[in-house]
Order: sequence, then structure tokens, then C-alpha cells
Amino acid sequence: MKKNNKYDLKNLRLLALIILFHLLVAPVSAQHPDKRPNIVLILADDLGYSDLGCYGGEIKTPNLDRLAKNGVRFSQFYNTSRCCPSRAALLTGVYNHDAGIGEMTARRDEPGYQGHITANTVTLAEVLKQAGYRTAMVGKWHVSNTIEQKDPQEQLKWLNHQANYPLFSPLEQYPTRRGFEKYYGTIWGVVDFFDPFSLVNGEEAVKEVPSGYYHTDALNDTAVHYVKTLAQNDQPFFLYLAHNAPHWPLQALPEDIAKYENTYKVGWYAIRKQRYERMVSLGLIDPKQTPLSEALKGDEDWESNPNKDWDAHAMAVHAAMVDRMDQGIGRLIQALTETGALDNTLILFLSDNGASPENCAAYGPGFDRPSETRDGKLIRYPVEKEVMAGPQTSYASIGAKWANVANTPYREAKAQSYEGGVRTPLIAYWPAGLKAPKGSISDQVGHITDFMRTFIELAKSNYPDTYKGNRIVPAQGLSLVPALLGEKSPGHQLLFNEHYNAKYVRAGDWKLVAKPKGKWHLYNLAEDGSENKDLASANPERVKELEAKWKAWAHAHHVYPKPGGE
Repeated sequence: MKKNNKYDLKNLRLLALIILFHLLVAPVSAQHPDKRPNIVLILADDLGYSDLGCYGGEIKTPNLDRLAKNGVRFSQFYNTSRCCPSRAALLTGVYNHDAGIGEMTARRDEPGYQGHITANTVTLAEVLKQAGYRTAMVGKWHVSNTIEQKDPQEQLKWLNHQANYPLFSPLEQYPTRRGFEKYYGTIWGVVDFFDPFSLVNGEEAVKEVPSGYYHTDALNDTAVHYVKTLAQNDQPFFLYLAHNAPHWPLQALPEDIAKYENTYKVGWYAIRKQRYERMVSLGLIDPKQTPLSEALKGDEDWESNPNKDWDAHAMAVHAAMVDRMDQGIGRLIQALTETGALDNTLILFLSDNGASPENCAAYGPGFDRPSETRDGKLIRYPVEKEVMAGPQTSYASIGAKWANVANTPYREAKAQSYEGGVRTPLIAYWPAGLKAPKGSISDQVGHITDFMRTFIELAKSNYPDTYKGNRIVPAQGLSLVPALLGEKSPGHQLLFNEHYNAKYVRAGDWKLVAKPKGKWHLYNLAEDGSENKDLASANPERVKELEAKWKAWAHAHHVYPKPGGE
């Protein structure tokens, strides 16, 4: 009996120590919870400035519209005019040439044109991971060197899912090697939305997708899964959701296309005018300062367009792709709500560049474009618009005139440095932290490099001078936190861009811009936000001054030297 009492006493002491430990140690996280916000950064691909409902579009985007209604929209936010350069700048917080991607993903022989995010930069994920965040990415990577097969026919077999190779780029350049703990998406840029090439889960190539697969749904559903997993942890999380939609090829689900089958039969000019009028009524633009730029003209007006049925249907598919993306974002918001994470989550949504004017059918198969489906069906590239856009067996795009509509009210489109190529919608939503009036519009001049400074401030972290033994390029963006708090800030006083010799410098309200091999044009954006009235000939000294600023920036930020001695 005494032995049992002694044994029980030892157990009681042990139990008391365990209870004391939990009282002293375990409650620390409960008493001092991590109040830093979760961050969800959503990037659309080739979305026009006016495509979303909350930016004047007729496309049904109720979930993004709800974020805008209860958040802040930015009216002067800039990307770098093309897919992979914008992604490089977004991820690293430095101009894309400084991050190694001055052009696309081919490795070139100069520092600004390595074709992948270089070791002298850090990514958002790397910085936030060091600050104690969990990190995950879903979607289009497109910031690593592309591995190609030497034989063009073998490359086509690979694209057609009729041959398998393990790597789509060097493994050390994969998202999981640049700070992301979880990854599901495509390493390359262009995808077949029903059976995407370069699809990877973590670091493993996905060899087959299930029946009924649609890539936009898969990305959104994976993001939902990641949120449900990450929200169970006490640490805040960073999720980067990089959609491929609505980049060509125009491929969408029939039920989504049907919603817009009659919408665009009124033609380019009528839709563009309607969008402009809605933008004015929403307060996004002042018609006195930003008149509607001249519409892109062609050989015919809409009524005399012999392909108007094809063109109207093509834009309906574009709308369907945006619609489907928004539906999935709604499921993501619901997942954040159900896990209790929504209130302290900052959600940001933007596009990598303006809508694309390309005629992708003219490219034909090769490099990143298949010739057949997995089961041998011929994929058509309808140069003569002989087959409709929408199914897996068609590779088509909206073309220059619909891109001009998508980028209302601005001139030009993707790859150019005019406003239609570089100005993007940006929505910021954060229930617990937003102090700016709900539904307000910020005219702070922002840039895609700003996310690094913003996230560092919110994470109460620091930007490193060195990382993994490499000297790191200083961050070049500004924090967007003042705008989120409703504080007035002018933002960037100087902005620059260059892509395949398209270029601009913006200094205050003055903007000097040129097309490749074209002369400089000068605009005062405060009076002429849509770049209608060229003031270069009346202001030669200002042109000279701004050109000197652009050249100094270009030489300091690895625009020069260009590959091949250009």
C-alpha cells in the first residue's frame, strides 16, 4: 500500500510539472498571437485595364467587385508591360533587368538578360519565409530558363504530351528553390487550359490530368486547399496565385461562353464607348483629364467586318475566361472565411500587362505551342478565322481591336510602354487593417516593384543586404501601406520601363514614351491621361531632360549592354 502511494506521488509530481509547463510555455502564443496579416497576391495574365466590372467592364466579376467595394482600387498602378518581366519585378521588388529578365526566358549573354531570376535578388517568398511566414504558390511561374529539346519534332511530341522529360527548366530555378514551400502550376508561360504543358506539383512533372480538367479551376481549387492547410497553423501565410487566364489561347467552358454569346455582337466601338462611360460614372477617370483615346482603326468598321461573328465569339471566350477566374476567386474568399482567416488577410489583385494585341494563330505550333492533343486530335491555328475559338483544338486570340477595347480608355497594349500596355487595375482588400474608406480610389502612383516594401513593412521584417552568400540588389519600390491606411501619398515621382526597345520615363505628371525604333513623344498625364496630345515639339528642353534621365536609368539598371551589341 505504501509502495502504491509512493508511485502515485511520483505521478502526481510529474503531472504537476507537465501542467506547470503548459501554463508557463504553451499560453505564450495565445497571449501574444502573431497579428501580422496573411497575404494573398493574385495576378491575372493579359487582363485589360477595363475588363473587370469594378473597372468599367461588362464581364461578370462579382467576387472581385465585392473586394473593390469593400477595399481600395488604384487608378495609377504600373506593371512592366510583359508577362515574365512583370513577374520578375513583382517577385523581387527591383526593375526586371536588375532581376535578370530584360526580355523573355531565353538565356542571353548580358547581365540584364539572363532569362531567369538571378542570385543577386531575393523573392517575396524568401524574405517572408525568413520573417516566419508560411509560403505557397499556385500558377504560372515563367521566370526561369526554358529547357527545350534539340529536335523540333521531339519538342512537339513533348508539347503534345506524347513524350515525357522530367525538367522544364533548371531545378534550382523552380519556385520551391526560391522560397515557396508548396507549388502547383506551370513553369513555362503558354498553356493548353484543358491539358497544360510544363505542369508541376512541387518539383515533380504532372504527367496526366484527370478527365474534365480545366486549368483555371485547378489553380483556384489548389489555392483553396493550400489556404485550408496553411490557416491551421499559428504562423501567418503568403499565397501567390498567378493565373494563366485570360492569356491566349482562347479556351473556356461552354457554359461560361454561353453567358456572353450575344454581348459582343454590337462590336468593338460600342463596347469601348460603354466601358468608358461606366468608368466615368464609377469615378475611375475624369473625362476632362482622360478623354477616350482614338480607337484603333482598321480596314473596316464593325458592320462591314466580314468576320464579325467570329470576332464577337472570340471576345465572348475572353470574357468567359475572366468570369471563370472570378468564380474560383470566390471559392478562395469562402475558404478564407470558413477558416477564420479572411479578416486579417490582405488580398491584392492585378494584371501583369495590358490585354494582348497578338494574333497567336499566326505563330503556329512549336516552342510552347502544341500541334495535337494528347490523343492525337489536330489543333487548328485559325489564321483565316475558319474555326471558332473556345475548344482545346483551337489556338486563337482576341487580336488588336478587342485588346484596344479591353485597355479602355488607353492607347496601345501589351509589350508597349504606352498606358494601355503598362497600367493595370489593382484591388486591395483587408478587413482588419484597411483604414482607407471602403470603395475608395487611390491615385497614388504605384509600381509592381512596390509589393516587396509593402510586405516587409506588414511583416515587420527587413530587406537583406546579402542572401545565401550573394550581395542583393537594393529594393526599388515604395510601400503601399500609406494608401491602405488612407493616407495621402504621391507615390513614385520617377518611373521607367524598357522592353524590346519600347520605353518610357514618367517624372511627376510628365511622361516621355517611345515605341521600338520610334521617336520620343511627350504627354502631360494630369491633363491628358490617355496620351492623345503629343507635346514634344513644343517642349524640346523637357524632352532632352527626360531622355537624359531615361538613359541614366537604363545604364544603371542593366538595360545596357543589350545582347548582341544592340
